[in-house]
Amino acid sequence: MVARSREMDRLRAALGRSAGGTAGAVLIAGDAGIGKTRMVEEISTVATDEGAIVLSGRCVDFGETGLPYLPFAEALTQLRGLGRDDVLARPALGMLLPDLVLSGAHDQVLEPQRFVPNFAPTIGKVQGMPPRREQDIGQLQLFDAVHGLLSELAGDSTVVLVIEDLHWADSSTRGLLSFLLSRLRSQRLLVVCTYRTDDLHRRHPLRPLLAELVRLPAVERLELPPFDKAAARQFVEALAEGRVEDEMVRKVAEQSEGNAFFAEELLAAFAEDECGIPASLADVLLARVERLSEPAQQVIRLASVAGRTVKHSTLREVGAVDDIQLEESLREAVQHHIFVTGGEQVHYSFRHALMREAVYGDLLPGERVRLHAAYARYLKERQDERGNSAAFAYHSMESNALSDALAASVRAAKEATQLGAPGEALRHLEQALRLWDSVAEDERPAGTDELTLLRKASWAAGTSGDPERAIAYARSAVKLADKQSDLELKAEVRRRLAQTLMAIDGSEEEARAVIESAWAKAAELPPSHTRAWVLAVYARMLRAEGEMSLAREQAELAVKDARAVGATGAEADALTTLAIVRESDGEIEESQHLLLEAKDRAKEADAITVGLRARFYHGLNRYELGLFDEAAAALADGIELARETGLSWSDFGVELRVLQMLNQYASGDWDGADEPLEQPRGRVSSTISARLAACNLHIAVGRGRFAAAERLLTSLRSEWRELQIALISGTAGAELALWRGKPDVASHRVSEALDWVVRVVGSWPTVGIKLGALGTCAAADAAARAKVKGEDVAGIVAEGERFAQVARQTAELGTPRTGDLGPDGRFWLARAEAELTRSHGASDPARWAAAVEASDYGAVYDQAVARWRYAEALLGADRRDEAAVQLRLANKVAVKLGAKPLQDALVQLARRARLVLSEDGTGPRDTVDLFTPREQSVLRLVAMGQTNRQVGEELYISEKTVSVHLSRIMAKLGASRRAEAVAMAYDRGLLD
Repeated sequence: MVARSREMDRLRAALGRSAGGTAGAVLIAGDAGIGKTRMVEEISTVATDEGAIVLSGRCVDFGETGLPYLPFAEALTQLRGLGRDDVLARPALGMLLPDLVLSGAHDQVLEPQRFVPNFAPTIGKVQGMPPRREQDIGQLQLFDAVHGLLSELAGDSTVVLVIEDLHWADSSTRGLLSFLLSRLRSQRLLVVCTYRTDDLHRRHPLRPLLAELVRLPAVERLELPPFDKAAARQFVEALAEGRVEDEMVRKVAEQSEGNAFFAEELLAAFAEDECGIPASLADVLLARVERLSEPAQQVIRLASVAGRTVKHSTLREVGAVDDIQLEESLREAVQHHIFVTGGEQVHYSFRHALMREAVYGDLLPGERVRLHAAYARYLKERQDERGNSAAFAYHSMESNALSDALAASVRAAKEATQLGAPGEALRHLEQALRLWDSVAEDERPAGTDELTLLRKASWAAGTSGDPERAIAYARSAVKLADKQSDLELKAEVRRRLAQTLMAIDGSEEEARAVIESAWAKAAELPPSHTRAWVLAVYARMLRAEGEMSLAREQAELAVKDARAVGATGAEADALTTLAIVRESDGEIEESQHLLLEAKDRAKEADAITVGLRARFYHGLNRYELGLFDEAAAALADGIELARETGLSWSDFGVELRVLQMLNQYASGDWDGADEPLEQPRGRVSSTISARLAACNLHIAVGRGRFAAAERLLTSLRSEWRELQIALISGTAGAELALWRGKPDVASHRVSEALDWVVRVVGSWPTVGIKLGALGTCAAADAAARAKVKGEDVAGIVAEGERFAQVARQTAELGTPRTGDLGPDGRFWLARAEAELTRSHGASDPARWAAAVEASDYGAVYDQAVARWRYAEALLGADRRDEAAVQLRLANKVAVKLGAKPLQDALVQLARRARLVLSEDGTGPRDTVDLFTPREQSVLRLVAMGQTNRQVGEELYISEKTVSVHLSRIMAKLGASRRAEAVAMAYDRGLLD
């Protein structure tokens, strides 16, 4: 169950009231596929587990002349399977269940085959039918018999009667339901009905009944809304079970718009590599349209060609439809929930995007071209209106008017760029590039050429979150420029290619060769904008590769050239590089001064990307110095600038967001970092998506979402070419393994990450301090476990010594970015030394006190973990009062952060030491349990070795229900097997 906890609480409350002797009814309303049946199944399972009798029936779409009382007959038939034939001994039930009513009852009622419900309009004219009064009496007898049967059943136990798909109910079923609900009093009876809101047009016969029922005191209406974005993604992830990529999960969640059935169908189609809407889903959607009149269907098809939304005036002009006929067709489409209306200008939108897609996909090829051509003719005279260029390009393309499509695509790309929408601009530029060779030279738009389009496409791709495509377009631009003799142009396109290559880890060698080639050409030129930019990018490259003196030289030369020709943007970029070089020399104040100057120059030149770069390095400096509040302010400023200018997914737009998440994690703002990210309008590189996902790994581990973290680690494996992803995977993966009690896995992950980073970056990268500390921690955990088992620990201790030595040597020989080892590095070095004492068996309180003090710069979670181990060392030295202080301080942070694994570890330590965690004197057991009482009972019996069937027999629940409880237990613990769940629960003090 996803995102339905509030609704389930209401259903459980209604069931509880009914079990207590207050009968009630719940009418569950929602669109088709929204999850009504799933809710009914869940409450039915709950009711069955509590010993209630659950009877269920379903209405079928036979129309008003269909089978009367079908859902009631289906529900009551189930009594035979329950062995309750005795309650069927009611003569009047012979009308409803002629095959089930006990023998001898038929003589007292009307013959079943002669009974016809009073909804038939011609009933009085049918030969052989009993008089109307006789029918009414017979129907009343039936109603009373059903009411009496349910009341008798409810005398022994709670009864839940489920009637599904009430929108298809015949008049007899509606009459019987109204009779029952109006007589709900003190029976132990709950009636649950479901119906589709999107099927209830204004003249639907269920509408007046609903209006009557909701006024009854015992009846409540429960509306099921679509999932929100976060819940939709959670639902699709649960369906996918880690078998599909995150991008596919995001796409399905987005397209389904919160509808569970749509999500299931789309996910199945994607998994089977189907294109478009799956046939099963299209059939369901089109069936709703096919019920409408032919004129209404024609208007819906016309609207589908325009997109999801279309103006009333546009439909009238394009379709050349009579006003009265158009209004009648639109009214019909709105009443049947195909369209919704809204906006200041009268327009109509498809209620669901997939409905529009299904209708559009059902158009005949010739019909589709004809309708697109009609829209293109309409828009051709209105291209000056905002947004019409993009629409004209689309309709021209689809109607095979290629020259019009090319010119309109170029205009649309320009408009999108001016509006700060690089993703949209890229889409139009790519269409223009596809059309370029298909349009005769004399029909191409004036003032542009293929090289210009390629350069613009490269920029748009780079600023909309797709650096790989930016590189591809930049390479194509270099090839095309080399066919010309313009030396400055050749240097400029190479400069752009070098910049795009620098955005991807692993491309440094090619980027270096490209920028040196650009400089070889620009060096022969006099000072110019191109020359200044080539020098600025060259300085960037040299700085990234650690050639600081040469980088300073080139940056200063770039500043000189830029000031000579007024290339303020290039000047700002070179000043930023100079600031970073100064920072590496320990000139922190001078570096900050240069960054502020660079921000001013970038603003003066309207060079937004350069301004973002300056803000990023300003925030990075504050972050590495442990000044988290200052870092947060600088990063927020940059992120807001990126958002306002449409550059949130540019190189440094992403860098700013990534660093903000890392800063939030370190400073303890976990809720802010754990919020779902705003998704871009267009496509985003898988590398960028992976980087942002990786930044949440530490929080997922810290909050105990172990299963999700393991899945994410697996999916990130293919993205290890990106340095940051590999480092986060290594450190967070090691912490995850440690919390799950797998020190050998943690040690392996640390070693793997160390080997990888040394191979990519070179000797003594500063992250080696943290990796060395985590490796030492893994050795300490492994040594403690080995001692309990009586195994030799000499090899494990030696492994810990090796990891601790890595941390020491990295701190001594590594080159921090700011020149001196920052507070984060000092903390991890202190922790490595403390962990080493733990691996030797006698955890040193002094070493752990030093680690706690070293983390006092604001890393709240790291300090809480250090306090936990400090308290453990203090207890080993019999310093109980000091240990209690450390435990309480750590627990306060763990509770605030929602760091469940740390909370559990603190509770377990306090329990073993008989210490009180809370400030008010309550003991460690006065905390919220991880498991429900039923889950605790299941886990205890599983720990005793019982099978699911034996557990079910012991607890009087079904084997399937035991399996559900066990799955939830394993999910909470992050376990993959029942035995592992038992072991983890025992280790964490959750099992006696």
